[in-house]
Formats: sequence, C-alpha cells, structure tokens
Amino acid sequence: MRTRSRILWTTTKACWQALDLNPGQQQVSRGETDYDVVTLMMLHKTLRMIHMKIAIAHDYLIQMGGAERVVEVFHHMYPDAPIFTTVFNGSRLTDNLKDADIRTSWLQKIPGVKTNFKGMLPLYPMAIKDLDFSGYDIVLSSSSAFMKSIQVPSHTFHLCYCHTPMRFAWDYDTYMERQSNSGLFKRLLKVYMQQLKNWDQRTSKNVNQFVANSSVVKKRIQNYYHRDSDVIFPPINTARFTSSSSIGDYYLIVSRLVSYKRIDLAVEAFSRNGLKLYIVGDGPDRKRLESMAKSNVSFLGRLEDDQVTGLMAQCRALIFPGEEDFGITPLEANAAGRPVIAYQAGGALDTIIPYVNGVFFQHQEVEDLLAAIHEVESYSWDIGQIISHAKKFDEESFMIHFKQYVEQAYVNFLKGG
Repeated sequence: MRTRSRILWTTTKACWQALDLNPGQQQVSRGETDYDVVTLMMLHKTLRMIHMKIAIAHDYLIQMGGAERVVEVFHHMYPDAPIFTTVFNGSRLTDNLKDADIRTSWLQKIPGVKTNFKGMLPLYPMAIKDLDFSGYDIVLSSSSAFMKSIQVPSHTFHLCYCHTPMRFAWDYDTYMERQSNSGLFKRLLKVYMQQLKNWDQRTSKNVNQFVANSSVVKKRIQNYYHRDSDVIFPPINTARFTSSSSIGDYYLIVSRLVSYKRIDLAVEAFSRNGLKLYIVGDGPDRKRLESMAKSNVSFLGRLEDDQVTGLMAQCRALIFPGEEDFGITPLEANAAGRPVIAYQAGGALDTIIPYVNGVFFQHQEVEDLLAAIHEVESYSWDIGQIISHAKKFDEESFMIHFKQYVEQAYVNFLKGG
C-alpha cells in the first residue's frame, strides 16, 4: 500500500511539472467552493494515468532467460496487461506467467514452430504487423529482436525496454563464428541480414522512447538507430537466493549453450586445470562442448530454479565467459553470496566491481581465464559485501523506479515532448 501511495504521489508531482504551472495561479468559483484550475487539470490527468490501458510486448516466450525474467516483472507490475508475443511455449514458462493473458501471432499455428522458432526468421517482420494494439494508452515492448518494430496508433505511447538491437543481424560474424552451418548458407544468410538491418533501423522510428538495459546497449542504440536512450538496469529477485556456510569444490556456469556465449573457453580451461565445472543449461552447442570436455566437466542440462539457486550458493565462483548485453546470472550468483569471474566487456562492466563481487579477465583466451580462476582462489571474499552489491539491483527498487519513469515519460508524450 505504501508503494502504491508513493507511486500516486510521484504521478501527481509529475503532472504538476508537466503543466509548467504553479498552484494557486487561477481560481474557479462554484457556489461556496473555490477550485484551483491547475488542481482540476492535474486531477484529470492523474486519473487518466491511473486508468490507462497498458499492453506488454515481447519477441517470443519460448524459453526463460534474462529478458523473459524482465517480462515476469512487467507482468507483476501490470497484472491486467496482456502480453503480446509472436510464439510461446507454455511448458517452458515459470509459474509467475501461468496466469498471464498471452496473445500470439499467426506464427503460433505453424507446426513445429516451438522447437524451430529461429528457423522462422524471415516471417517475424510480417507476423508482428498483425498484432493489434488499438485501444491501449501505453505499450511496453521488451525486445532484443523484432518486437520494438511493432506499429501502434498515433495516440499510443510506445516505450521499448531494449535488451539489445538484434545481435544476430548487427554482429552477424561474431554470432555465427562457431556455428556449424555450411559456408554457402552463411553467405546467403549474411545477404539477408543486411536487408534485415535496414528494416530494423527504419522501424526503430516506431519507438517513442528507448530504455537500454546497460551502458553498452545504450551505445548500440545510438550507433545503430541514432537514438538517445536512458539506462535502467534489469531487476534481480534477490529474495530467491540465500548464501551457504558450506562452499563446494566446483565452479558453475548457468547459460544457454550457444556458441557466442563462449562456454567453449571455460570447458577448455577447466579441462586443462582439472578443477570441477558444472554447466547448467542446454542448447545447440551442447554436443560440440561435450566432445571437448574431460571428465571433470559435467553437463547437468536444464534444472528447476530451486536446484540452480542451491548450486549457486555453494559454488566456488560463477564463470561468465561471454560478452553479454547485461547479464542477470552473475548478479544472481552474487545474491547467493558467490563471486563471479567475468570477461571484461559488455554488461559486466556495469555490474562487476573487481574484488568486491568478482574479478575480470581481459581477453577471451584460456590463459587469461586460468589466471582469473587463480585470483578468485587466492582472495578472501566478503560474502556480506557481495550480497549487498546484488541488492542494489533488486526488483522491488526496479519496479518503483521503472513505474515512475514510465508515468513521467507518458506525461511528456501527452505534452508532445
């Protein structure tokens, strides 16, 4: 209740500021009661914002990664808002999304789309055109691919929470570097990706306001779309995690097993040093990684959330070898009191403070990673300090901040700003 009152008060102040008027400037008399004109205007706009209709839009709900966790929080903030998406797989969603009003595109009816959703790449721009956002005041899109390009009515405010401009198009060579597809296929796909980049840049104009999830994504939005954005870090549910007084003898990776995540770097390093490495997750790169690994590297596949939190609490450190747009998993490990070994690039630059909650390695090379593992082993970590750092990114703070931001941005939109 206190949070709701705080948000209402913030909304009211935002309305005052948006009107650029001072209270008490004008009075309207009705019988014995004097009404402040500005107060009436403010009340009208505040009531409009309280009753505004909101929709959420997300690329696809096929798996639960960091971007989908943000959608979970959006749903918690706006439980009556429908979630528009191209395709979803209900069996992969967490319980927090089971009650959501999920509305899909016609892609959902294509046989096999849930297991081959990436194979439908050319169809997504057409599929999002048919999503109907009429009747909504605000659309919050959560996008790392297509959903930022949706078309909304002119009276509707479209705020995009951008996890990244589509990496598979803008950073195609890195994304495909370790894929096993034929050279001809890669060359043909690259031609298509150039067309997709042109479309992506052109449709970025469909967004009224961009919010970037990290400093590196803010730079990409500027470089690719020539648009400004504000940075609001994604939320972490720190309450899910507890520390342990008993630390195990293993290191941990929690990730989708795709080539650009550079799990191969960690597999090679641990195959060399002989220390235990547990890898949680699945994906198309799993067979290749298993063929590289020695017996001290274990692939655990997909696990339930409570199993993952237990492993995090007792790992010696979390390994984060790829360049990510933000990276929620390292902060989750921090929330469990464990340090992180991260590649010094991407979103990790916003979240890792050396010798506070982890260490960096500078180059994606085995020798650098091995040196960082040695650093972690030789340092005495303050568990309380690690957990305190993670709590700065807690979802309760995110919800208050983001809701205030959306409401102020909507007021600015109504003003024509």
